[in-house]
Amino acid sequence: MIDIRAARPEDAAAIAAIYAPYVLTGTVSFETEAPDARGFRARMAASDGLYPWLVATNGDPEGGVLGYAYAGKFRDRPAYKYVVETSIYMAGSVQRQGAGRLLYEALIDTVRAQAFTQAIGVISLPNDASITLHESVGFRRAGVYREIGYKQGRWIDVGFWQCELNDSTIPPAEPKRFADLGVVRG
Repeated sequence: MIDIRAARPEDAAAIAAIYAPYVLTGTVSFETEAPDARGFRARMAASDGLYPWLVATNGDPEGGVLGYAYAGKFRDRPAYKYVVETSIYMAGSVQRQGAGRLLYEALIDTVRAQAFTQAIGVISLPNDASITLHESVGFRRAGVYREIGYKQGRWIDVGFWQCELNDSTIPPAEPKRFADLGVVRG
């Protein structure tokens, strides 16, 4: 049974272990040095209770983290405060088994309940698995920047996928804090 819950500081080591292969051996992440547990605790704390960090576990209280997903600020300008950028990373042993979709659906449900208007997924290309996951939870292709990232001796295209979460009302509703709302499912 897959359990989806808010990430806790003590999950940081497991999150770092999941993320490291994406940094060190692939082009999914454009970071070149994998952050450690302390770095991830700082990233989670920087969300300041507004942006969600979620983990999927195997449901066993002693079980490990299978993957994590989070939302963050899309851009620094105040006009973007109603939009989030989302990310998801799964442990290699559980990829393409359905846990990622459950986790990402919970993230999208949560940011929708928070009253954000749009979610943006940024995908290094090619990456058919990530595109399929994003589109399965409601994202659609919004555009591509050609040869924008250089890693592992090659130039990489970056695609942007967009998911409408809520109507863009005038004035917009203020986003609710994740710390006050918690994980939302369905």
